[in-house]
Amino acid sequence: MSALARAARWRAAAPRLTVWPVFEAGLALIGLLAYSNALLAPLLADPARPDDAEALRLVWPPVYALTLFLMALSPGAVWRVVMRAWPLVALALLTMISALWSIDPEVSVRRGLAVVMTLAFGLWLAARYDWPDLIRLIALTFAILAAGSLIAGALFPGFGVMQEVHPGAWRGLWWEKNTLGAMMAWGALAFLAAAACAPAAAERRMWFALVPLAVLLVLLATSRTAFLAAAIALGGPAAIALSRRGFGFAALTAFGATAGAIALAAVLMIGPAVLLDMLGRDATLTGRTDIWAALVRAIAERPWTGFGYGAFWDDERGPAFWVIQATQWPVPTAHNAWLETALAIGLPGAALALWVYLAGLARAGSRLAAGLETYWALPFLAAWGVISLSESNLLQQNGFVWLLLGATLAKLAADRPQRRAHAAP
Repeated sequence: MSALARAARWRAAAPRLTVWPVFEAGLALIGLLAYSNALLAPLLADPARPDDAEALRLVWPPVYALTLFLMALSPGAVWRVVMRAWPLVALALLTMISALWSIDPEVSVRRGLAVVMTLAFGLWLAARYDWPDLIRLIALTFAILAAGSLIAGALFPGFGVMQEVHPGAWRGLWWEKNTLGAMMAWGALAFLAAAACAPAAAERRMWFALVPLAVLLVLLATSRTAFLAAAIALGGPAAIALSRRGFGFAALTAFGATAGAIALAAVLMIGPAVLLDMLGRDATLTGRTDIWAALVRAIAERPWTGFGYGAFWDDERGPAFWVIQATQWPVPTAHNAWLETALAIGLPGAALALWVYLAGLARAGSRLAAGLETYWALPFLAAWGVISLSESNLLQQNGFVWLLLGATLAKLAADRPQRRAHAAP
């Protein structure tokens, strides 16, 4: 008998503790709140150099220890998720392995470990909870963050409202307004998905009641990119629900989505300035195209390996110097998830990342007609894909979006179609 089988027999024979699931959910909630970087990050770190904050670094070892403790409680379930989501795991491990060719091996190992441990928490969530419970746990996290941001902005404006740059824009529990806007856009989606998963009408009404709060905070953040994310978050679940009401509604939804995609493509090809103006961007996406042009040249220098995870931007006198010279401002990131990945682990790593994402998107799309998870997974992955073109939101060390992305992709890979939850109404 294997050690895993023996451990499973011991757990089955042990007395059932009815309070443990509640305590375990509380630990999961603490981990999710820690990875959200709410409150502690703006109090303990400089937004320009968050990795230099020694006090903030002390927060993560206990979180990693909690992750390992929770994983040790259900090693068999976690291992099954790891095996079925192995490309995702390999992608995260590449960040640490990149230390072998990194221009700063110590940085790549340290920050790569943070990437791996962030994903590890997501793998445990995927192994421990079924889709309805996982979605509701995520929604509860966003509910706490929304309430905290409302209190911060209304009662403590010196902290929750930006004073110098973008004065009057709310930033809630984070460094700046764009983070609040993006988080609340994801929150609106989580609330709608949790409402779809709610077994009782009273709980469903509670989740629906939180959606206006999330939308209000997006508006107070005045982040136009967040407006777009919120539109996807609100329209995605509605389109899924409509498509499940029969062939006629499904055809109408498919036609509307196709027409919208064609219209968007036409605008981007013929008159992109109109769309950019709506989003508050100039024709260079606030300088992003200049950054991308310089980064393409940098990637061409080391296309197969990249410069090592987290190492490219760490030294302004290193390879980043030429990007700074070309753009004439201290560029902090690539502002593009795919270019950032290529810089860190090379074009093969970026190709692996694209494969992992597209495979997850295909799995979510295949569940369009059935499965409660679709209300979260499909709009989340679609919105993430759009935002990834202008934000470095992949393989983020201790990053909340990377955690949610990892948990969602791992859960989609681990779930067998015949074992899915019952179809949504």
